[in-house]
Amino acid sequence: MSFAPLHLKSNADRRLKQGHLWIYSNEINTEASPLSGFSVGQQVEVLSNGGKSLGLATMNPQGLICARLVSRQKKYPLDKSLLVHRIKQALSLRELAFSKPFYRLIYGDSDLLPGLVVDRFDRYLVVQISTAGMELLKQEIVEALQKVLRPEAILLRNDHSARKLENLEETVETIGDIPEAVEMEENGCSFLAPVAYGQKTGWFYDHRENRALLQRLSPGKRVLDVFSYVGGWGVQAAHAGASEVVCVDASESALDWVSENAAINGLQDKVSTIHGKAIDVLKQLIQAQERFDIVVLDPPAFIKKRKDKKSGEAAYRHINELGMRLLGKDGVLVSGSCSMHLEKDRLNDIVRASARHLERHCQILHQGGQGPDHPVHPAIPETDYLKAVFARVYLP
Repeated sequence: MSFAPLHLKSNADRRLKQGHLWIYSNEINTEASPLSGFSVGQQVEVLSNGGKSLGLATMNPQGLICARLVSRQKKYPLDKSLLVHRIKQALSLRELAFSKPFYRLIYGDSDLLPGLVVDRFDRYLVVQISTAGMELLKQEIVEALQKVLRPEAILLRNDHSARKLENLEETVETIGDIPEAVEMEENGCSFLAPVAYGQKTGWFYDHRENRALLQRLSPGKRVLDVFSYVGGWGVQAAHAGASEVVCVDASESALDWVSENAAINGLQDKVSTIHGKAIDVLKQLIQAQERFDIVVLDPPAFIKKRKDKKSGEAAYRHINELGMRLLGKDGVLVSGSCSMHLEKDRLNDIVRASARHLERHCQILHQGGQGPDHPVHPAIPETDYLKAVFARVYLP
């Protein structure tokens, strides 16, 4: 099988040789291979400036990232056969790390399948596709998943904003019958994940290890879970023995699921909810002189693009200061960030600065990241996005 050549400029192959998968539009030798000559999603053979084959990539000629390497050998194009192989490789890692089938099965670039995310909820799979190359292979992806895992149903939740970057339509499709919410388990706690209408795939597996640490800190504590979504943090804290948990979210439907998940675990008497914007609710709780032993802040990404960094850091600083003001004596703040443009050291600095502004001292007990079902690609820093700082905050 022959593939159209994509010629790179001199030295533009350096990152690819180091393991990276992305090719930027300004790295293309457009005289030798004009971008207008490629179709969206097309597989091409990537050639160095000297003509050496570097493998196969899928194209998006209109994008800043105009190509993504999907195979290092041109004899192995991205097709159903290679998809089956990559899915099996990903599955072996998850089965090594987890005893039960609840995890992120495919994590895009890190599993050498750029533009593809698959979350597994036992016999149900939720799939998100974000690149044109993967979109063209949608049927092959479904068939490969069916061959490897034989799921009862697959939900294609392709209704997310990332698709706009590749000029893809937002759609939702179902193969088989899947309920609105599926049963799952995390850290010994049972949940219903609203896969049909919830955020992203319906659940956020990435903070699993950090929530496990919260459980160890929670017995006998009063816990505030801000940006709670369906109660991943709060319900687990209650399950571990917290005396009281208050979950805060701007979505009423999310809080309905918090109550449902608390009831599933027999924790309805320990878990309560407050509906409202996080900033407003935190200020109201401060005014009411409420105090908590643990405050969890797990906001959405405040920094979605590099240009948002200054305003996003200010938002993190503000929310952390408000959270600290609600802590009782020797309280613990759990400060999370899913903004890949916020460095780990910078989040530490924000926590430190927030404490000092309130004339308090903080000790960082733990710095957490994403779990093993979100493996980091060592050549792609963007795959290492999740941060969680556990800090004791007190008057010196």
